[in-house]
Amino acid sequence: MLDELGPDAPTLCEGWNTSDMAAHLVVRERRLDAGPGLVIPALHKWTERVERRRRDSTPYAELVQLVRSGPPLPMRLPVVHEAANAAEYFVHHEDVRRPNGRLPRPADPARDEALWRQLRLGGARGLSKRAGVAVELERPDGERVGRPSTTGARVRGTVDELFLLGFRPEAAIITVDGPPEALQRFADAFGRPA
Repeated sequence: MLDELGPDAPTLCEGWNTSDMAAHLVVRERRLDAGPGLVIPALHKWTERVERRRRDSTPYAELVQLVRSGPPLPMRLPVVHEAANAAEYFVHHEDVRRPNGRLPRPADPARDEALWRQLRLGGARGLSKRAGVAVELERPDGERVGRPSTTGARVRGTVDELFLLGFRPEAAIITVDGPPEALQRFADAFGRPA
């Protein structure tokens, strides 16, 4: 997708184009010194500087090839990859697709199960905490995760859309049911209409 769109296409990440996204992914995989700045605000400026330098010093086609070739060991180990990269790659792929007129991708059982595992391990709990109201997630086959409650919100959608809700709520294609107060709290927390 990155090579198809070129270096200047928009993304859902405010202020970033596809060139910025490619540099971010390359740095994330290959510069351990820049990793802490992804989660520690005091180190964020260093990470931004490293990403900018990589973007400005590497031809776009080379950045795309580095992204395509995947992370070096040990990030390629399946357990490490799923924990550290599955969500990151999924969300950033959607960051590139959605503002460029691409519809959601078809179901992918392996991808969806990896994302569902993360939702079961705490993603649904995090959504409840963020909303300030119990949130239960329901995928199309009826399986649910989260806190069922008659006073909470039930969010329905495909697994990928439910997962995207935690990172890019404005882009997630979901439906939300529940009592008016729960719907309002959910809408306020996620910047979505009630």
